[in-house]
Amino acid sequence: MWAAPDDALLAGLAAEDADAAVAFVRRFQGRVYGLAISIVGDRALAEDVAQEAFTRAWRNAAAFDPRRGSVAGWLLTITRNLAIDALRLRRVEPVDPEALAALQISASASGPAEQATVRDEVRHVARALTRLPVEQRRAVLLAALGGRTAREIGEVEGIPVGTAKTRIRSGMMKLREALLPEAEE
Repeated sequence: MWAAPDDALLAGLAAEDADAAVAFVRRFQGRVYGLAISIVGDRALAEDVAQEAFTRAWRNAAAFDPRRGSVAGWLLTITRNLAIDALRLRRVEPVDPEALAALQISASASGPAEQATVRDEVRHVARALTRLPVEQRRAVLLAALGGRTAREIGEVEGIPVGTAKTRIRSGMMKLREALLPEAEE
């Protein structure tokens, strides 16, 4: 079973073949846990994320489409999304925008040249974010990267919903202005 291709192991997982499931977990456990720990930075939480990633892979194994990518890419995307969700639930503080955006590079950029371009864009956005007033930056990050609503931001920040909306809108307008091509340095 160890020499089986990834998609054959996944098919065995879908068919509830115990040997295939063990081989699948053993083949990917290091990569899944490694990605989870690199994102969440906490061993216990990374273990939970890894376990949930394998559970989701098992539940959705039959739906895997090899035309959309590799088994490893699919599983690591599940892991990355779960880890980011875990951070969102765990943290009130917004995550560093460069760190979260860098997580997207591996999934969205395929080659080194494309990854370099995305990294440059991330740095440009991060610089623009640092120019915002702290309260606007927090509101924008909580909304854009944290996926929080204006109401949730108001609760977290201890401010009225209208103030949260204003901070988000003002911050986004300033970001848009800073990121326009003629505004580049």
